[in-house]
Amino acid sequence: MSSTLNHPTPTTQDATTGTRVANRRRYLMCRPDRFTVSYRINPWMNPDDPTDTSLAVSQWEQLHQAYLDLGHRIDLIDPLDGLPDMVFAANGGFTLDGTAYGAKFTYQERIPEGPAYMDWFEANGFRVERPEFVNEGEGDIMLVGDTILAGTGFRTDPRSHDEVRRIFDREVVTLNLVNPSFYHLDTAIAVLDPVAPADGSPANIAYLPTAFDEASNRILEQRYPDAIHVSTEDAAVLGLNSISNGREVVIAARAVGFERQLRERGYTPIGVDLSELLLGGGGVKCCTLELRG
Repeated sequence: MSSTLNHPTPTTQDATTGTRVANRRRYLMCRPDRFTVSYRINPWMNPDDPTDTSLAVSQWEQLHQAYLDLGHRIDLIDPLDGLPDMVFAANGGFTLDGTAYGAKFTYQERIPEGPAYMDWFEANGFRVERPEFVNEGEGDIMLVGDTILAGTGFRTDPRSHDEVRRIFDREVVTLNLVNPSFYHLDTAIAVLDPVAPADGSPANIAYLPTAFDEASNRILEQRYPDAIHVSTEDAAVLGLNSISNGREVVIAARAVGFERQLRERGYTPIGVDLSELLLGGGGVKCCTLELRG
């Protein structure tokens, strides 16, 4: 099931004018019709705190509509009974060049999501690579320009990084997460440029330095000297768990400092309220898996 067409534009910045150019993208999402918090597998989750599924759906629909308003193509995967976290589609795999690398989850509660997403990929024309090692999809595997940043430390087995390198024949850079509140890479890094700018500069990111060990920070500083450093306060509302088309950046509405930083860099932030899904440890990016065919 999908809406709108996908007509990607080639650059994130016009080489002549220096203005940012939006790229239309294709995303996979899952309605949170089964969302609740009935177990605890991350610091945000507390089964004793009540959740409102109807509110989660309403907030998710606002995110879905924001993508449609930006001209993106949205595909939907059906939610399955007993899988309340399936709404966090980013964890369902990683796609590039028409190939889908499937997810293999750490916790028993989410393991059935891996095959469900791989079945969807296969049914929708992707060549599926089934994982040998634990990985949680785009939660810990992020494409920045032509480079894949791969996280480890809490969920993803670093041996999966070698799988990704072999399957996609791209440079894979391992980053080590050290703060349990930021257990996935997509909670600590935001990809601001889905493709590299036309002026030859590298695709840029925003990140939280304290989420990484010293070696990883040295890598990030060297590769992304112009990156935005986001405050712990903004990261704590999953402000970095965002989606950018190269110009507009959909972020958590409460990440006001990050919003200001984005405007200063020429991006247009679009705030959405996903506070109910935050009770499950999810934000904008968690709900969004990019389909790169």
